[in-house]
Amino acid sequence: MNSRLLFLLAATAATWTIALNTGRELAFSLAYLFTGLLAGSLWWAWQSVRSLRALRRTKSRRSQVGQYVEEQFEVTNHALWPKLWLEFEDQSTLPWHSASRVLNAMGHRGTQRWLVRTLCQQRGRFRLGPVVLRSGDPLGILRRELPLAGETFVTVYPATFEIATFEPAVSELTGGEARHRRTHQITSSVAGLREYATGDSLQRIHWPTTARLQRLIVKEFELDPTADVWIYLDLCQSAAASLPWSTRPPESPLFRAGQRRPPLELPPDTTEYGVAAAASLARYYLLRNRAVGMNSRGRTREWVQADRGERQLNKFLDTLAVVEAAGPLPFAHLIATDGIRLHRNDMLIAITPDDDPAWVTALQLLQRRGVRSVAVLLDSSTFGAPRSYTALQAQLLASAIPCYRLRRGDDLGRSLATPLPR
Repeated sequence: MNSRLLFLLAATAATWTIALNTGRELAFSLAYLFTGLLAGSLWWAWQSVRSLRALRRTKSRRSQVGQYVEEQFEVTNHALWPKLWLEFEDQSTLPWHSASRVLNAMGHRGTQRWLVRTLCQQRGRFRLGPVVLRSGDPLGILRRELPLAGETFVTVYPATFEIATFEPAVSELTGGEARHRRTHQITSSVAGLREYATGDSLQRIHWPTTARLQRLIVKEFELDPTADVWIYLDLCQSAAASLPWSTRPPESPLFRAGQRRPPLELPPDTTEYGVAAAASLARYYLLRNRAVGMNSRGRTREWVQADRGERQLNKFLDTLAVVEAAGPLPFAHLIATDGIRLHRNDMLIAITPDDDPAWVTALQLLQRRGVRSVAVLLDSSTFGAPRSYTALQAQLLASAIPCYRLRRGDDLGRSLATPLPR
């Protein structure tokens, strides 16, 4: 209850008390005045948020760090009485999503629209909405709010960086075992025939069988016997390191007209650098028609079956958008327990900030079975953790395991294209 309302209630009670006890005309006039103000304020506040319609349209429910989330808002007054002012409060959790507005002078059938474009600076799954409408009387004595139900979610994918080359080269991963696993893509390995289903491409139709049976028959395909690429991401809580960081309000596109967008800045957190590296490497190999899978254990197990194509990249980004370094399982145990599923000539990319040489020993055991390994070392000493990787790098060098080292502030595209010298 605000001070103006308390003053009006006290003045109304006092003037009525004086008027009834003294019978003076001035006291009754003041009592009628204060009572009228109170009744008018109650009525105005009651009708101030009635007969309003608020709409929000989100252009896309998916975005990416460094790109924009775009929303269009619309508020319409269907009441006969005009709205002098209206506060529109958006309770979204997307950082720096400034959709709240103060609207004024909305007459009958009046509509106000505005567009909000928010630069995404953090990956994750964020809520859009709900909305609260607030208004009141012109004197600010009484206020009323109207919560509007309805909320949606937007997924912000992690940033990806262009990688020119990565060791070993794709041409060195031609070997592999036949998987006998069906795929929705068209490959050179035909596994069999089946009835046509809605949505099947015309390129899959087997015309000789279709002509013989007088109904549509399509071909089923298997993955080619090529080596898969598996990305193992360390999400053990004890290995992660980070420094304080807070997002800055993005500069308005109005003031950046004709200027280049500033370089993308990742949070000073080994998890964020690891997620960005995993997404970039997955994109690198998927664009080169390789089957890529992922395995990690954070708060829950995150496992993506190896596959190819753009849909597989979306699976990767959906998974990586919400992972957190909150798992209890050390990275060496993850490689030792889950690495036994890998086939000969598969490649394992280990992304970790852990300085424990036990995970290198686990990679060495996999190498004996013919599984190739590459290490992406997140230098946590640049993220505030007092760790040394000298012995670890020497062990990787002795094992002939290529190693990439990522430091805070590095351009991931360049760092992932430049392995440490052997």
